Amino acid sequence: MAQKVTKDMNIMDILQIDEGLAPIFMDAGMGCLGCAAAHFENLEQACAVHGIDADALETKLNAYLEAK
Repeated sequence: MAQKVTKDMNIMDILQIDEGLAPIFMDAGMGCLGCAAAHFENLEQACAVHGIDADALETKLNAYLEAK
């Protein structure tokens, strides 16, 4: 079973699951994945800062992982 992304996970930890998740973040408007905040912000916090729906992004990330 593939690992599942949750909103309380750190951004860098999510990216370490699969590099293919990076374009999903970028398409959602999070182009600064290498910034310092990505090392300590969780998905929900990062979405709040960028004005992104955390539930929708979580769903997209998990759909990508499930499709692999």
